[in-house]
Amino acid sequence: MPTATKETVLIQALEAAVTGDESRLEETFTEDVVGWSPNLAVSSRAELAEEFGDRHDVLSNIVISFDAIYLVGDNAIAEWRIGADHTGQLVIADEVPIEPSGRRIVLAGATFAEFRGDQICAFRNYFDDAALLEQLLLDV
Repeated sequence: MPTATKETVLIQALEAAVTGDESRLEETFTEDVVGWSPNLAVSSRAELAEEFGDRHDVLSNIVISFDAIYLVGDNAIAEWRIGADHTGQLVIADEVPIEPSGRRIVLAGATFAEFRGDQICAFRNYFDDAALLEQLLLDV
């Protein structure tokens, strides 16, 4: 069976992160993966699975587009845009629920991933979390 390319693995990882889909975590991330984003910090695949579970069903009608993907040695960088409907409850800061608004949200960002073999062992996501909250809390 041919191995997946770093580009394919990164795309699968980003799609899983947005949808909360845990089904490909074992093939996409190392057991000791470390990662960070404005609203996430993990130091294992188990922690990442827990975070993904918390986000399942928060967004629907998800469209992800990639403006660019760069591969450099054991690293991959993706510039992306996401559009989605906010149709499920989102809990921020482990205690503040944001009820579904039904709004279409749009977010742009970049992900930097480091690979060990065919799996991501470290990642950093950059996006404007204030812009995301503003879209989610527009009428509050």
